[in-house]
Amino acid sequence: MDPVRVGVVGCGVIGPTHMAAAQESSLIDLVAVADLIEERATSAAEKFGAAKVYTDGTDLIADPDVELVVLAFPAETRTALGLLALNSGKHLLTEKPVAMNRGEVRQLMAAQGDLYAATCCCRFRFMESAQAATEFIATGALGELRNVYCRELRAAGPMPTGEPVEWRLKKQRNGGGILMNWGCYDLDYLLGLCGWSLKPLTVFGQTWTCPPQFESHIAEGADAETYYTALIRCEDGTIINVERGEYMATAAEAAWQIIGTRGSLQLHMLPGQDKQIVFNDTSTETGVESRVIWEGDDGKATTAPVTNMAEAIRQGSSPATPLEHALVVQQISDAIYASAEGGTSVTLE
Repeated sequence: MDPVRVGVVGCGVIGPTHMAAAQESSLIDLVAVADLIEERATSAAEKFGAAKVYTDGTDLIADPDVELVVLAFPAETRTALGLLALNSGKHLLTEKPVAMNRGEVRQLMAAQGDLYAATCCCRFRFMESAQAATEFIATGALGELRNVYCRELRAAGPMPTGEPVEWRLKKQRNGGGILMNWGCYDLDYLLGLCGWSLKPLTVFGQTWTCPPQFESHIAEGADAETYYTALIRCEDGTIINVERGEYMATAAEAAWQIIGTRGSLQLHMLPGQDKQIVFNDTSTETGVESRVIWEGDDGKATTAPVTNMAEAIRQGSSPATPLEHALVVQQISDAIYASAEGGTSVTLE
């Protein structure tokens, strides 16, 4: 099987992760990298064995040797290059969030045609624990799902000594704050574990910006949220309940559960050592009895999306989060913002 010829645009924070995965995979040939900072692109090419270096992503897309384009930079200008890639006949893998808003996702879908296109918000579903949970839920052991829940709060630390990431909490650069940065992971993880069987219908949400005492922790001019919460009602009555915050005036807290009529799962999205998935089983006679159904060390999951994409292209299978699923995640995110602004629930299209 011929390797998929990959070009990566963006050699900053996450781009080298895709390059490392390409370097390790026999199914991928990293042929080109691009970055606005020439020295950074050259350094990445030397480190990961790319033969070609560009300072303009459009030049990389025009390269006939590039078969799959990976976009690894903030969302502000990503859709334009994504459309160029698809219209140039290239497969597309875009970092998360998939786009600035649902309208941009639809533009990508309209340009996709027979090409493969996907996003990286599936990153944590490649871990062994996530696969074990997905398979267990698919057996129906939980019964009818009632509440799919996550709460992930990170307490503020001491004042940082280095410069904060400039784009992370700016609406114009990345479409939003923690909801766009991490909420897409939360939603993809929960929806994916449930086999994308849940059909979100109505959203009620709220967002908050950074508390005043921690504004020194974030980039100057940051205007996006650092805390969001939402209730998402699905067509069958299942509730997706998501909450995540950073720079919080609270102790750190993490709780993830998938609750059904016959039992529930307690689990966690992030990788770690000695992780467990606990199944809370039920019976009339004994009530609730808990047992561990999986335990282990997940290791890292950041390298998987590009490998999964290459497999999809060569095997004719679906990538983990195709644009159709990415649109669902983005529609929910857009609805949370709209609900927070309007103070009322929002019905999804």
